[in-house]
Amino acid sequence: MKIPNDESGIDDETITTASKNYRSGFISILGRPNVGKSSLVNKICGEKIAITSNKPQTTRHQIRGVLHNQNSQLIFVDTPGIHKPRTSLGERLNIKAVSALNNIDIMCLVLDATSPIGPGDRFIAEKLPAETIVLVNKCDKAKKSQIAERLIEASEFNFAEYFPVSARTGEGLEVLIEYLKKEIPEGPMFYPDGQTTDMSDRDYVAELVREQLLRIMKKELPHSIATRVTEWEWPRIRIEILVERESQKGIVIGHKGENLKKVGTEVRKQLAEGAFVELQVNVDKNWQKRPDEIERLGY
Repeated sequence: MKIPNDESGIDDETITTASKNYRSGFISILGRPNVGKSSLVNKICGEKIAITSNKPQTTRHQIRGVLHNQNSQLIFVDTPGIHKPRTSLGERLNIKAVSALNNIDIMCLVLDATSPIGPGDRFIAEKLPAETIVLVNKCDKAKKSQIAERLIEASEFNFAEYFPVSARTGEGLEVLIEYLKKEIPEGPMFYPDGQTTDMSDRDYVAELVREQLLRIMKKELPHSIATRVTEWEWPRIRIEILVERESQKGIVIGHKGENLKKVGTEVRKQLAEGAFVELQVNVDKNWQKRPDEIERLGY
């Protein structure tokens, strides 16, 4: 069952009245690009909620991942990385990320343990309340001295709590989850038992295609790619891949369609058996700079 998207992302009719001792809360995951926000949400929720890559602007939507516990429900709001925008799309992604500060019970600022705290981290930290908690991620890649340095640097923010964690290994996440379960308020079960995300099946498949393209494409081209499902008649799914210039179209397709074949194969592996994925590449000139087209694409 999927919950229709509105401004809050929740259909009031699906909210379940829970027991008096039941707790539920919204937890925003914020940070600059590539600190591992989506990977953390995926690891915490125990399944793939959001796509990941080593490219900036991988996450373009607010995506909710739901962790069900016996007496609580933790709803993690994954957000686009806040950055200095160069296009209308970048401006829209920043707006989405900042809007995640509204109607949230707990803010989590994610930092990268392997690199010093920089102006981007401080820019975001200045927007957050004193009750924010800091997650120093990628501890599996960092030396103990680096983790200590990040925690000391982060202490200048004077936030509520600090947790060294790893989205890859799960290190520190059990302690973090226990803390969050105690800090969220009493409230109803917002999502039905078993539902782990508010993303529609169509959007999820489109994102799987974009994830595979991000892993193949180099340099600036990933930012020029948008994907959307144009036809869904199971088991046949048609996905449109948009690029901004004619020259980019051939790069995405690859020699004799090699890139599209790779993408289609990897996406089908993540879908139910029998799925047929058809990929079509079209040119939509400078779509990143056109607010009307950004709106049409759902960003």
